[in-house]
Amino acid sequence: MLFVRNDSKQFRFCRSKCHRNFNKKRNPRKVAWTKAYRKNRGKEMAVDGTFDFEKRRNRPVKYDRDLMGKTILAMKRVETIKKAREERFFDNRMKDAKAEKKSQARVEIEKSIELLAPAVANREEVMRNVIDSAKLRIAARKKSASRLTIITTTNKSGS
Repeated sequence: MLFVRNDSKQFRFCRSKCHRNFNKKRNPRKVAWTKAYRKNRGKEMAVDGTFDFEKRRNRPVKYDRDLMGKTILAMKRVETIKKAREERFFDNRMKDAKAEKKSQARVEIEKSIELLAPAVANREEVMRNVIDSAKLRIAARKKSASRLTIITTTNKSGS
């Protein structure tokens, strides 16, 4: 989709959603799903050498089979480099996240320890009840198994 302003500035939109938001005069740096927002917040790489390969070039080029093959190979290579860099960027961004998450959880637990203390005490009681009932079931199985062995031995000796 293409929009041409009065000063001949052209805006190309990838989908109608983008076009609608442009018409509503929304700032793309404030709309969370846009590339501009992600780059502005440091979620995505803003500067990378592989972006230079994606720029539009409007130069007519004579078709050459070898050149086309090399271009496709180069595109694949650039894509692998780009993916590796994005992974490194993400890992770099997330390396402190785990420790931060743990510290936040620890603070949350310290704030509401009075909620957890009864739950822990209750859990111990529940575990004791479960263990006692399991012991009773095991004893009942042993008792029934011993009855079956007595019955089978009397049947064998009686016949």
